[in-house]
Amino acid sequence: MRVVAGAARGRRLAAPPGAVTRPTPDRVREAVFNSLNSLGVLSGCRVLDLYAGTGAMGIEALSRGAAHAVFVERHPEALAALRANLAATGLADRAAVVAADVDDYLQTPDRLLAAGRSDPLVPGDFDLAVVDPPYDFDGWADLLPRLPAAVVVIESNREIDAPEPLRVHKRRRYGSTVVTLASMTTRPGPDPLGGEP
Repeated sequence: MRVVAGAARGRRLAAPPGAVTRPTPDRVREAVFNSLNSLGVLSGCRVLDLYAGTGAMGIEALSRGAAHAVFVERHPEALAALRANLAATGLADRAAVVAADVDDYLQTPDRLLAAGRSDPLVPGDFDLAVVDPPYDFDGWADLLPRLPAAVVVIESNREIDAPEPLRVHKRRRYGSTVVTLASMTTRPGPDPLGGEP
């Protein structure tokens, strides 16, 4: 597994052994981020990578020009790989790693964000959220409306219904992976993905 494009292109990404993580394949990351880039979403954006695993999705965003990323992951083995990957790609200075359950983070981000940071990596609004929980996850209806982001990338092994206030713009299957690209309709201003208000 490698970073597909951008400043860290070609850098290898580590993954813990076993089934702790399910890293997004390179070709899927390439398709997702090419699409986001063509929509003007990536440059300078703030990224929230939930169920981050190895951090491959958030790292790809940083490599391609995202300004900052917050990675939320709870498994120790995945956290070790994530931190190693940020160091190996030289992107750790634009990232914060939160060792917590996603639900806990969404309820109390201020308390759970890595302490002692003086940069703008603080909770609040993000431009992009990447959500890639285990395939057996069934809490989508509760999770998705609470995401603090303008654009959401949903990854699963099946089509996920995106409840209001999300608007689905694109859904595509890549082998066993289904990626849904949606925007949050409650955000002020025009739809970042170009949909009707």
